[in-house]
Amino acid sequence: MSNLAVWSRPAWNTDRWLRDFFGPAAAADWYTPVTSGFNPAAEIVKDGDDAVVRLELPGVDVDKDVNVEIDKGRLVIHGEHRDDHAQETDGRTLREIRYGSFRRSFQLPAHVTGEAIKASYDAGVLSVRVTGAYAGTQAQRIEIAK
Repeated sequence: MSNLAVWSRPAWNTDRWLRDFFGPAAAADWYTPVTSGFNPAAEIVKDGDDAVVRLELPGVDVDKDVNVEIDKGRLVIHGEHRDDHAQETDGRTLREIRYGSFRRSFQLPAHVTGEAIKASYDAGVLSVRVTGAYAGTQAQRIEIAK
């Protein structure tokens, strides 16, 4: 007795073929601009009633290339990352230039204003303190009248 495998050719499906070839992105995504690939790591920590947002931005000139602002109730941090360095070996120079823009945004509580936000930069980390972000966020028990 021999092993016989039955194979049937699947019907031609252009959408499936394109998806398999190009990846899972929808065709509408083909026309969207490509992102730079630079997305700084961020963390948000609670410090009492304050929220502290930290972004890793090593090598970024925060004076020229970074903006911290409030836009429509959101804390928006955006800027440009540039990395330009050269290495000389055997009389040849290898220069690498990488750049890209980034944008991170975080929803703010309704009571937070621009005066409550302070930003500082130290050792490659941008820290943005939102004073009073957690004020009044504790659950409060309401008595039920009988």
